[in-house]
Amino acid sequence: MPNPVVAFLGIGLMGRPMAARLAGAGFAPRVWNRTAAKAQALAGLGTVPCATVEEAVSGAAIVISMLEAGPVVAATIDAALSALTPGALWIDMSSTRHDEALAFHARLGGQGMRFLDAPVSGGVAGAEAGTLAIMAGGSLHDVDEAMPLFAALGSARLVGPAGSGQVAKLCNQLIVGATINIVAEALLLAQAAGADPGAVREAIRGGFAGSRILELHGQRMLERNFVPGGQVKSQLKDLHNVLAAAAEAGLALPLATAATRSYESIAGEFGGADHAAALLALERINPGQRLGSGDDRLA
Repeated sequence: MPNPVVAFLGIGLMGRPMAARLAGAGFAPRVWNRTAAKAQALAGLGTVPCATVEEAVSGAAIVISMLEAGPVVAATIDAALSALTPGALWIDMSSTRHDEALAFHARLGGQGMRFLDAPVSGGVAGAEAGTLAIMAGGSLHDVDEAMPLFAALGSARLVGPAGSGQVAKLCNQLIVGATINIVAEALLLAQAAGADPGAVREAIRGGFAGSRILELHGQRMLERNFVPGGQVKSQLKDLHNVLAAAAEAGLALPLATAATRSYESIAGEFGGADHAAALLALERINPGQRLGSGDDRLA
């Protein structure tokens, strides 16, 4: 059975390796980006660059969007809608608010299309390796249809009806964002109190405090390596969405609020840095304290 015609919209930090993996799996995706050169750069990798979003989605059975934020997804859906094939499946893998995902589902469903919200976790490294965690909200039938594409990108799980994928992503980002800040506090405390922070990290990696955050971002902090994987501005957007969902549900989330304020304090200067740069926010409120002695690597 031939592969479906696939459109991939958004060739950014995450979208580029994801589209490349789909091409490598034989899907030959039609690729589109608002900055056309980014899509054109994938031409030699088995993709089909398209000049307009209408050209990309025309005749496509499956459309994947990987865009900056909810308003951009909404504008792209509006631009594409007249060219979509009736019954096409739109999979939004961007990170948006829960209420935005529900609105996209209603908008597309009202025009005879189908929708999955399927945000991802794993960063650029996971996108390149095809090991993304994919959290899908929608129907089992639609997830089953999308599963061959998901398999090229990582591991997918249906977590509930439309909108649930974004809820799962927000839970993921809350844990990531808060834990990065806690790891920064632990390592800075170790050094300030006279211990070797690198040795402390090694000592606790095998205990209950061990985590991927301690493993990866703890090492980044020790090396002062803030070259972006995930970015401060992306983490901050997600944490703002966490707080919006909490307000919608009538919840107060004090640790989410604290992590959000940490990232807000450096977003203006370090928005494009890796989210391990939460260490820089912590150092700012502790004058004279600095983890390690190396220079900051930001690009």
